Order: sequence, then structure tokens, then C-alpha cells
Amino acid sequence: QVQLVESGGGLVQAGGSLRLSCAASGGTFSTYVMGWFRQVPENDREFVAVITWSGNQTFYRDSVKGRFTISRDNTKNTVYLQMNTLKAEDTAVYYCAADPKLTTWPHEYDYWGQGIQVTVSS
Repeated sequence: QVQLVESGGGLVQAGGSLRLSCAASGGTFSTYVMGWFRQVPENDREFVAVITWSGNQTFYRDSVKGRFTISRDNTKNTVYLQMNTLKAEDTAVYYCAADPKLTTWPHEYDYWGQGIQVTVSS
């Protein structure tokens, strides 16, 4: 079993930055693809970014390309999401997730963190 704990969320003004972290334990971190997802009330959870096992490939949803950067440190069992030029529409609960295979579909991920709130004020 893999346990995931997010940190780094909060309230920020539009145009500002936040860095989310997700610390993993209970598994071999480098054998998991790591993803970030987000959800607002009454909407489905949506893909934000994913990074492959060694970190050599990353993928993003179109609306965050050029503003968000996903990275990972396999020596620290941690994945990050650097969010710059934040917009009000980025407001959501952000989740990190882990899965052995590369996918951007949330329902295919085996392990999830508890989620962390990001609020961008306009």
C-alpha cells in the first residue's frame, strides 16, 4: 500500500505562485507514475499533470501548460507541482495520485492523497 500526503496549498492572489508537494510512503516510489488532479464541487476530478517513473516525461492539461511544472525527487519519495501565474479558475482541491502504469484517467489510479485546497483570489 502506498500512502500519499499533500502539502503546500492555501490562498494566493491571481498571478501568484504556489508549490504543492506530495510525500509518498509504503511503496517503491520509482515504480509509480505520479499524477496531479483537481476537483471543484459538483464537477468530476480532472487531470492536471503526470510524470513518468524516472521523471523524463511529463504531460499537462492544456489550460496549465506553460504555467505549471510537475517534477519528482525519487531520493525523497516526493512529487511536486509548481504553479505559477495562478488564475481564479485554478481554484480547486488538488490531489496527488500514484499508479504503476502511465495514464491520465483518474479512475485508473490506485492510490490517492487526501487532497489539499488551493484558492486563487481575483
